[in-house]
Amino acid sequence: MKRFIPNLLALAVAFSSMESMAAADLVLFNGKVFTAESSQPKAQALAVENGRVLQVGSDAEIKALAGANTQVIDLGGKALMPGMIDAHSHAVFGGLEMASANMADEVVPLAELEKRLQGWRADGSAGHGEVLTVAGMNSAYWAQAEEMGKRFNQGEWATTPIAFMGSDHHTGWINAAMLKRAGIDAKLIKTLPAAEADTIGKLKNGEPNGFLVDAGWDRAAKALPPPSDAVLLKAGEAAVKYNNSLGITAWMDPAANAAPGEAVFAMHPTEKSVGILPVYKALSEKGELTAHVAALLVANGKSRPSDLDVLAKVRDQFQGIPNLTLPGIKIFADGVIEYPAQSAALIDPYTNSNKRGELLIDPKHFGELVSAIDARGWLVHIHAIGDRAVRESLNGIEQARKDRNSGVTHSITHLQLVNPKEFARFKPLNVIAAMQLLWAAGDEYTIDMVKPYVSAFAYRYQYPAHSLLKQGATISGASDWPVSSPSPWLAIAQAISREGEKGVLNADERIDRETMFYAYTINAARTIGLEKEIGSLKAGKAADFVILDRDVFTVDAKSLGETQVLNTYFAGKQVYAPDAR
Repeated sequence: MKRFIPNLLALAVAFSSMESMAAADLVLFNGKVFTAESSQPKAQALAVENGRVLQVGSDAEIKALAGANTQVIDLGGKALMPGMIDAHSHAVFGGLEMASANMADEVVPLAELEKRLQGWRADGSAGHGEVLTVAGMNSAYWAQAEEMGKRFNQGEWATTPIAFMGSDHHTGWINAAMLKRAGIDAKLIKTLPAAEADTIGKLKNGEPNGFLVDAGWDRAAKALPPPSDAVLLKAGEAAVKYNNSLGITAWMDPAANAAPGEAVFAMHPTEKSVGILPVYKALSEKGELTAHVAALLVANGKSRPSDLDVLAKVRDQFQGIPNLTLPGIKIFADGVIEYPAQSAALIDPYTNSNKRGELLIDPKHFGELVSAIDARGWLVHIHAIGDRAVRESLNGIEQARKDRNSGVTHSITHLQLVNPKEFARFKPLNVIAAMQLLWAAGDEYTIDMVKPYVSAFAYRYQYPAHSLLKQGATISGASDWPVSSPSPWLAIAQAISREGEKGVLNADERIDRETMFYAYTINAARTIGLEKEIGSLKAGKAADFVILDRDVFTVDAKSLGETQVLNTYFAGKQVYAPDAR
């Protein structure tokens, strides 16, 4: 038998040579390619085979991989980048709002708001069962809570439940009919702990004035008619298509076990709390989930390690679904900072109330919880807006790092106020700053609703991207859609300029475009636990990439924000082109 071995080896070598000579399925050349690989960030061309990157390199190198059946595309000098990754997006909720009455953060007089509500009632876009709902309300309205009551608690609205939902998804206002539906009245308020009672706006006589934040808003949300499975699926389809049109091929959904209308800020999940996970499963089964979705499960911030067993049972129900992963846990450490909500947890108290907001985690036990999550190999992603919430979030992660070197990357998102003492803690703790830098603008939110109410020292460090970067922190790009636009191009441009309608928000915190390109690619991939699979154009990784209409490496910030996607590819297949809409 030994004499046959050389022949077998020869055959093996021959087959190996034939495999290595196999032609690429797709070759794109003559482009300006950003790979998001620091060892080779720029290239000219890209080859794809079986949905994965075969090779990145020069035109000559990549053209040599083309065969008779290879699709060859001359980029004509256009920019090509890895698919954009959003490290924090409530995509299905965004899809719902695309088809619903929405103020899109615009502020108009209450008479005009009423006129629009009448129009949306007539065309059905505000109708959800017997309740009228309007999304995308600017927080400036909440200072007018009593005036809203005078307009929407009488006449044609007296018996019609109305819910105006804040664009931040933490706040809202409901009329008297909706307060009754939700069971919110002075009697209830008197029975609540002080912290929860503060989440319900009150008139001088103790009756609710309609304004709600966080746990207060949860009470209203639970009383809203839930959308049907068909409506949710349609929303999911719209969300995927819209994200693909922006060049987004992956995102973290940070509250996937919560469905519209379910409490989320004080959530106590059960194994039946599957939220919108069935939507992603259905999209995958239909072959329409043309994005990698990293779905996180919300855990109560004051949970104990044993409570994680329930979430493990939810995870078990959704394993093995193509393009869907469940890498970890989302926790709310606090609320929002803007007046009049002021539920974000601060080190120094708000100047108007002398209160410090509400910390939704227990500092004495939070480290145990984070460590228990880390021990399971799950990532933790923490909502922290106030500087105290950021500090305590880092303290919790620090406990996990002391307990073990798991290698799991954790993240803190929003980071509106960060005390300088925390800047240097991110890198050694391997904590990614998942920032919504579209919000880093001098506007009514950051100036009118924040500046007068926080200490001048704290205000200096609002969305401190450059300060974090300077101390070695890794920044990933995130939108929090539908709180704001999911467009990575708008966010990248804003991070560069930090300009708003009322001026520049701390010019010292500007960061450069290349940092933001990495933020929305490989850094975001790390944030969602998929950096080995996506996030850069490297041989063996998924062939997710976008072709753009301008030279994003050289155009000014304004033009960069107006970038249009010409083509989006997912796993080597085109999933978006303008003429295919």
